[in-house]
Amino acid sequence: MNNKLSGKNVLITAGAQGIGEATTKLLIDSGANVAIHYFSSADTANTLVEYATSKGQKAVAISGDLTTEADANAMVAETVATLGSLDILINNAGSLVARRSLKDMDAEFWHKVMDINLTSMMFVTRAASPYLAKNETSSIVNLASLAGRKGGHAGSLVYSTSKGAILTFTRALASELGAQGTRVNAVAPGLILGTSFHNTHTTKESADETISGIPINRAGNVDDVARAVVYLASEYDGFITGATLDINGGVYNM
Repeated sequence: MNNKLSGKNVLITAGAQGIGEATTKLLIDSGANVAIHYFSSADTANTLVEYATSKGQKAVAISGDLTTEADANAMVAETVATLGSLDILINNAGSLVARRSLKDMDAEFWHKVMDINLTSMMFVTRAASPYLAKNETSSIVNLASLAGRKGGHAGSLVYSTSKGAILTFTRALASELGAQGTRVNAVAPGLILGTSFHNTHTTKESADETISGIPINRAGNVDDVARAVVYLASEYDGFITGATLDINGGVYNM
Protein backbone atom coordinates (compact mmCIF):
# COMPACT_ATOMS: atom_id res chain seq x y z
CA MET A 1 0.00 0.00 0.00
CA ASN A 2 1.32 3.42 -0.97
CA ASN A 3 -0.59 6.01 1.06
CA LYS A 4 0.97 8.86 -0.90
CA LEU A 5 -1.34 7.94 -3.77
CA SER A 6 -4.55 8.08 -1.78
CA GLY A 7 -6.99 10.37 -3.59
CA LYS A 8 -4.64 11.02 -6.50
CA ASN A 9 -6.08 10.92 -10.03
CA VAL A 10 -4.20 8.63 -12.39
CA LEU A 11 -4.53 7.90 -16.11
CA ILE A 12 -2.93 4.66 -17.28
CA THR A 13 -2.83 3.60 -20.93
CA ALA A 14 -3.27 -0.09 -21.78
CA GLY A 15 -4.24 -0.50 -18.16
CA ALA A 16 -6.26 -3.70 -18.47
CA GLN A 17 -3.76 -6.36 -19.48
CA GLY A 18 -0.36 -7.65 -18.38
CA ILE A 19 1.82 -5.06 -16.69
CA GLY A 20 -0.93 -2.48 -17.09
CA GLU A 21 -3.52 -4.60 -15.29
CA ALA A 22 -1.15 -5.34 -12.39
CA THR A 23 -0.26 -1.64 -12.14
CA THR A 24 -3.89 -0.54 -12.20
CA LYS A 25 -4.75 -3.02 -9.44
CA LEU A 26 -1.87 -1.75 -7.29
CA LEU A 27 -2.87 1.88 -7.92
CA ILE A 28 -6.40 1.09 -6.76
CA ASP A 29 -5.09 -0.73 -3.69
CA SER A 30 -2.99 2.37 -2.98
CA GLY A 31 -6.11 4.53 -2.88
CA ALA A 32 -5.86 6.23 -6.28
CA ASN A 33 -8.72 7.14 -8.57
CA VAL A 34 -8.07 5.65 -12.00
CA ALA A 35 -8.88 6.20 -15.66
CA ILE A 36 -8.13 2.92 -17.40
CA HIS A 37 -7.49 3.08 -21.12
CA TYR A 38 -7.92 -0.12 -23.10
CA PHE A 39 -7.88 -1.13 -26.74
CA SER A 40 -9.31 -4.67 -26.69
CA SER A 41 -9.58 -5.70 -23.00
CA ALA A 42 -13.00 -4.24 -22.21
CA ASP A 43 -14.05 -6.97 -19.76
CA THR A 44 -10.94 -6.62 -17.62
CA ALA A 45 -11.13 -2.83 -17.71
CA ASN A 46 -14.73 -2.89 -16.52
CA THR A 47 -13.88 -5.39 -13.78
CA LEU A 48 -11.14 -3.06 -12.54
CA VAL A 49 -13.60 -0.15 -12.54
CA GLU A 50 -15.99 -2.21 -10.42
CA TYR A 51 -13.16 -3.08 -8.04
CA ALA A 52 -12.21 0.59 -7.61
CA THR A 53 -15.77 1.75 -7.06
CA SER A 54 -16.33 -1.04 -4.51
CA LYS A 55 -13.53 0.59 -2.51
CA GLY A 56 -15.15 4.02 -2.75
CA GLN A 57 -12.78 5.37 -5.41
CA LYS A 58 -13.59 6.97 -8.75
CA ALA A 59 -12.80 5.01 -11.89
CA VAL A 60 -13.60 4.97 -15.59
CA ALA A 61 -12.72 2.66 -18.50
CA ILE A 62 -11.96 4.42 -21.79
CA SER A 63 -11.40 2.71 -25.13
CA GLY A 64 -9.40 4.21 -27.95
CA ASP A 65 -6.71 3.89 -30.59
CA LEU A 66 -3.97 6.11 -29.21
CA THR A 67 -2.14 6.25 -32.52
CA THR A 68 -5.04 8.49 -33.52
CA GLU A 69 -4.57 12.03 -32.22
CA ALA A 70 -8.31 12.57 -31.76
CA ASP A 71 -8.67 9.43 -29.63
CA ALA A 72 -5.73 10.42 -27.42
CA ASN A 73 -7.20 13.89 -26.88
CA ALA A 74 -10.65 12.49 -26.17
CA MET A 75 -9.28 9.99 -23.64
CA VAL A 76 -7.53 12.71 -21.65
CA ALA A 77 -10.62 14.95 -21.79
CA GLU A 78 -12.86 12.13 -20.52
CA THR A 79 -10.36 11.35 -17.76
CA VAL A 80 -10.45 14.90 -16.44
CA ALA A 81 -14.22 15.17 -16.84
CA THR A 82 -14.69 12.00 -14.75
CA LEU A 83 -11.95 12.32 -12.14
CA GLY A 84 -11.96 16.13 -11.92
CA SER A 85 -8.23 16.65 -12.44
CA LEU A 86 -5.07 14.73 -13.32
CA ASP A 87 -2.09 14.12 -11.03
CA ILE A 88 -0.28 11.21 -12.66
CA LEU A 89 0.06 9.81 -16.19
CA ILE A 90 1.36 6.31 -16.84
CA ASN A 91 2.23 5.71 -20.51
CA ASN A 92 2.07 1.92 -20.68
CA ALA A 93 0.69 1.21 -24.17
CA GLY A 94 3.03 -0.49 -26.64
CA SER A 95 3.65 -3.59 -28.73
CA LEU A 96 6.30 -5.42 -30.71
CA VAL A 97 3.52 -6.38 -33.21
CA ALA A 98 5.72 -8.99 -34.94
CA ARG A 99 9.36 -9.94 -35.32
CA ARG A 100 10.84 -8.53 -38.51
CA SER A 101 14.47 -8.03 -39.47
CA LEU A 102 15.96 -5.19 -41.48
CA LYS A 103 15.92 -7.12 -44.76
CA ASP A 104 12.18 -7.64 -44.38
CA MET A 105 11.41 -4.13 -43.14
CA ASP A 106 9.01 -1.88 -45.02
CA ALA A 107 7.92 1.66 -44.29
CA GLU A 108 4.38 0.68 -43.33
CA PHE A 109 5.50 -1.74 -40.61
CA TRP A 110 8.21 0.63 -39.35
CA HIS A 111 5.73 3.49 -38.94
CA LYS A 112 3.08 1.21 -37.39
CA VAL A 113 5.35 0.09 -34.55
CA MET A 114 6.77 3.58 -34.05
CA ASP A 115 3.25 5.02 -33.90
CA ILE A 116 2.07 2.43 -31.36
CA ASN A 117 5.07 2.81 -29.05
CA LEU A 118 6.26 6.37 -29.48
CA THR A 119 3.89 8.67 -31.39
CA SER A 120 0.95 7.60 -29.24
CA MET A 121 2.98 8.45 -26.13
CA MET A 122 3.63 11.92 -27.50
CA PHE A 123 -0.08 12.44 -28.30
CA VAL A 124 -1.20 11.39 -24.83
CA THR A 125 1.52 13.31 -22.99
CA ARG A 126 0.88 16.47 -24.99
CA ALA A 127 -2.83 16.30 -24.20
CA ALA A 128 -2.25 15.54 -20.51
CA SER A 129 0.52 18.05 -19.83
CA PRO A 130 -1.68 21.16 -19.35
CA TYR A 131 -3.78 19.31 -16.76
CA LEU A 132 -0.72 18.00 -14.95
CA ALA A 133 0.62 21.56 -14.89
CA LYS A 134 -2.37 22.71 -12.86
CA ASN A 135 -0.88 20.92 -9.85
CA GLU A 136 2.20 22.18 -8.03
CA THR A 137 3.58 18.67 -8.39
CA SER A 138 2.70 15.86 -10.80
CA SER A 139 4.29 12.78 -12.30
CA ILE A 140 4.65 10.85 -15.57
CA VAL A 141 5.97 7.28 -15.85
CA ASN A 142 6.84 5.90 -19.30
CA LEU A 143 7.20 2.20 -20.09
CA ALA A 144 10.44 1.56 -21.96
CA SER A 145 12.22 -1.81 -22.20
CA LEU A 146 15.53 -3.56 -21.72
CA ALA A 147 15.42 -3.85 -25.53
CA GLY A 148 15.89 -0.07 -25.62
CA ARG A 149 19.13 -0.53 -23.67
CA LYS A 150 20.58 -3.62 -25.40
CA GLY A 151 18.92 -3.68 -28.81
CA GLY A 152 16.66 -6.64 -28.18
CA HIS A 153 16.52 -10.11 -29.67
CA ALA A 154 16.41 -10.99 -33.34
CA GLY A 155 13.53 -9.38 -35.22
CA SER A 156 12.92 -6.57 -32.73
CA LEU A 157 14.75 -3.81 -34.62
CA VAL A 158 11.94 -1.25 -34.79
CA TYR A 159 10.55 -2.16 -31.35
CA SER A 160 13.97 -1.76 -29.73
CA THR A 161 14.54 1.52 -31.57
CA SER A 162 11.21 2.90 -30.36
CA LYS A 163 11.92 1.85 -26.78
CA GLY A 164 15.36 3.43 -26.92
CA ALA A 165 13.70 6.61 -28.11
CA ILE A 166 11.40 6.51 -25.07
CA LEU A 167 14.48 6.69 -22.84
CA THR A 168 15.50 9.94 -24.56
CA PHE A 169 11.90 11.18 -24.70
CA THR A 170 11.79 10.73 -20.91
CA ARG A 171 14.98 12.70 -20.30
CA ALA A 172 13.92 15.49 -22.67
CA LEU A 173 10.46 15.76 -21.12
CA ALA A 174 11.96 15.87 -17.63
CA SER A 175 13.89 18.96 -18.68
CA GLU A 176 10.97 20.54 -20.51
CA LEU A 177 8.24 19.89 -17.94
CA GLY A 178 10.25 20.37 -14.77
CA ALA A 179 9.38 24.05 -14.56
CA GLN A 180 5.66 23.24 -14.41
CA GLY A 181 6.25 20.82 -11.51
CA THR A 182 5.94 17.60 -13.52
CA ARG A 183 8.50 14.88 -12.94
CA VAL A 184 9.06 12.39 -15.75
CA ASN A 185 10.64 8.96 -15.32
CA ALA A 186 10.68 5.59 -17.04
CA VAL A 187 10.99 1.91 -16.28
CA ALA A 188 12.81 -0.56 -18.52
CA PRO A 189 11.60 -4.11 -17.85
CA GLY A 190 13.58 -7.13 -18.98
CA LEU A 191 12.10 -10.61 -19.38
CA ILE A 192 8.64 -10.40 -17.77
CA LEU A 193 6.86 -13.70 -18.26
CA GLY A 194 3.11 -14.18 -18.08
CA THR A 195 2.35 -11.26 -20.39
CA SER A 196 0.70 -11.43 -23.79
CA PHE A 197 3.90 -9.92 -25.22
CA HIS A 198 6.12 -12.83 -24.24
CA ASN A 199 3.37 -15.44 -24.63
CA THR A 200 3.16 -14.33 -28.27
CA HIS A 201 6.73 -13.41 -29.19
CA THR A 202 9.10 -15.40 -26.92
CA THR A 203 9.67 -19.14 -27.16
CA LYS A 204 10.29 -21.26 -24.07
CA GLU A 205 13.78 -22.01 -25.38
CA SER A 206 14.57 -18.30 -25.72
CA ALA A 207 13.16 -17.56 -22.26
CA ASP A 208 15.18 -20.37 -20.68
CA GLU A 209 18.34 -19.11 -22.34
CA THR A 210 17.72 -15.58 -21.07
CA ILE A 211 16.95 -16.80 -17.54
CA SER A 212 20.22 -18.72 -17.45
CA GLY A 213 22.06 -15.39 -17.73
CA ILE A 214 20.03 -13.53 -15.08
CA PRO A 215 21.99 -13.19 -11.80
CA ILE A 216 18.98 -13.84 -9.56
CA ASN A 217 18.12 -16.86 -11.72
CA ARG A 218 14.49 -16.13 -12.53
CA ALA A 219 12.36 -14.17 -14.95
CA GLY A 220 10.38 -11.17 -13.79
CA ASN A 221 6.63 -10.99 -13.34
CA VAL A 222 4.08 -8.24 -13.79
CA ASP A 223 4.03 -7.40 -10.10
CA ASP A 224 7.79 -6.72 -10.17
CA VAL A 225 7.14 -4.00 -12.74
CA ALA A 226 3.92 -2.69 -11.18
CA ARG A 227 5.66 -2.00 -7.86
CA ALA A 228 8.36 0.03 -9.60
CA VAL A 229 5.88 1.99 -11.71
CA VAL A 230 3.74 2.84 -8.70
CA TYR A 231 6.81 3.90 -6.72
CA LEU A 232 7.91 6.32 -9.44
CA ALA A 233 4.34 7.53 -9.90
CA SER A 234 4.13 8.37 -6.21
CA GLU A 235 7.19 10.61 -6.55
CA TYR A 236 4.99 13.46 -7.79
CA ASP A 237 6.52 15.53 -4.99
CA GLY A 238 9.99 13.97 -4.95
CA PHE A 239 13.40 14.70 -6.39
CA ILE A 240 13.60 11.92 -8.99
CA THR A 241 13.15 13.00 -12.60
CA GLY A 242 14.68 12.07 -15.94
CA ALA A 243 15.60 8.64 -14.54
CA THR A 244 15.04 5.15 -15.87
CA LEU A 245 14.64 2.28 -13.41
CA ASP A 246 15.92 -0.99 -14.88
CA ILE A 247 13.92 -4.07 -13.86
CA ASN A 248 15.80 -7.06 -15.20
CA GLY A 249 17.18 -9.15 -12.33
CA GLY A 250 20.67 -7.75 -12.85
CA VAL A 251 21.23 -9.11 -16.35
CA TYR A 252 22.05 -5.61 -17.55
CA ASN A 253 22.84 -2.47 -15.59
CA MET A 254 24.07 1.01 -16.37
